[in-house]
Amino acid sequence: MDIAELQSTQSLVLWAAFGAALVFGFIAQRTHFCTMGAISDIVNMGDWTRMRMWGMAVGVAMIGFYLMAWLGWIDGSKTIYTGSRVIWLSALVGGALFGFGMVLASGCGSKTLVRIGAGSLKSLVVFFVMGFAAFATLRGVLAVLRVNTLDQVAFEIEAGSALPAWLAQGLGWDLASSGLLLGLLIGGALVIWALLGDGFRTGNNLLAGLGIGLVITLMWWVSGSLGFVEEHPETLESVYLATNTGRMESLTFTAPMAYTLDWIIFFSDSSKVLTLGVVTVFGVVAGAFLQALIGREFRWEGFRSTQDTALHLVGAFCMGVGGVTALGCTVGQGLSGLSTLSVISIIAVAGIVAGAILGFRFQIWLLERE
Repeated sequence: MDIAELQSTQSLVLWAAFGAALVFGFIAQRTHFCTMGAISDIVNMGDWTRMRMWGMAVGVAMIGFYLMAWLGWIDGSKTIYTGSRVIWLSALVGGALFGFGMVLASGCGSKTLVRIGAGSLKSLVVFFVMGFAAFATLRGVLAVLRVNTLDQVAFEIEAGSALPAWLAQGLGWDLASSGLLLGLLIGGALVIWALLGDGFRTGNNLLAGLGIGLVITLMWWVSGSLGFVEEHPETLESVYLATNTGRMESLTFTAPMAYTLDWIIFFSDSSKVLTLGVVTVFGVVAGAFLQALIGREFRWEGFRSTQDTALHLVGAFCMGVGGVTALGCTVGQGLSGLSTLSVISIIAVAGIVAGAILGFRFQIWLLERE
């Protein structure tokens, strides 16, 4: 592959990622897919419908990820979620901070982008604050604090932090077969659990669960297969094109918000190029905008009060810091990460749920105080 072919492939990867993200935004706007909303429905009404959407999406993505790994289309070990170092305290604390923040900010990172597409000006403010906080936690003063404190608490797993690697090591199996077995068992169980829910089998619910799960799977293929170059013509090393991590990526939205702001601000700097994360941010907004127009759901929305503004600002900051610290958000760790059966992702999701419940209790306290 020469440089011209490489650049052509990279453009194809970026367009494919944008298209996948556009579909994600369209489906999320149409079906009201939202992790915070799913937790809220359970806590406040005992309704598990949206959680079943989420569970089905995870199950479909899990099966898709490990089926592709078994077929040899992707290398399941080349993600940020499946490394050998388990920064469990960062995942737990960062997840809790993100979960608490998303309640105050009326939704997680993906929901923020979807609401921007539907006309929410306060979500646009959340985006800028969240992106700023994420960038400070990636490379700024908060990065130094994170690396020197939470990230120091970790343990090593030689086989890797994904459950199939443990099974493969324990039984002497190959990683691909172990992954396929666990992916089918756990992912299949999640899909069946979702489908057995009373009243779940409706068009929108199935569209959310199956559609978003397939988008996550598609993004793994775009990054890990279409975008994988075994030998770069200049460095002669293998490379995953247009990624910020240098590894295979699927959808995630906290760090990409920071990269998007960086790309916009330093656009004239030739070293600032479009990446998967940046184009998916734009893709989700575009998809939600398209569905909002079709469904006549586009509405301008602003802050209701000074308190509403303050809560959203604090929530956005918590999400930016927490999402980077935990290596992902409700989509990054909750969908993409869990699809790899990563222990880090399981810990991060537990933290997000705990933080969200704490956030709901805080909101109740505020209402009672008033």
